[in-house]
Amino acid sequence: MHELSIVMSVIEIAQQQATHANASIIDEIELDIGSMSGIEMSAWDFAWKQGVRNTILENAISKINLIEAKAKCNDCDAEFPIEHYYDPCPVCGEHLISIIQGKELRVKSLVVS
Repeated sequence: MHELSIVMSVIEIAQQQATHANASIIDEIELDIGSMSGIEMSAWDFAWKQGVRNTILENAISKINLIEAKAKCNDCDAEFPIEHYYDPCPVCGEHLISIIQGKELRVKSLVVS
């Protein structure tokens, strides 16, 4: 379960930013997670609950923005929603596409006090 190692990295980022802001408490954390980021959300929820125990994020509100994946066809330039890497362009049927959205995995914001 790689979600736990990602949660631990998020905790480390949050602690660094709180230290930089001279804050002792993080009230809220907002994350962007793309549908093609490789995160299984049920595993994420479990890892989050376990990982934040006894950390600066233990009582923080966690907001997650789920970013739906979009691709662009390299042949006809059409942009379209995508669920799998191997999905073809719905306009021309080609498989040569670029993922332009949906692989995000980032801390978007922190509210500290």
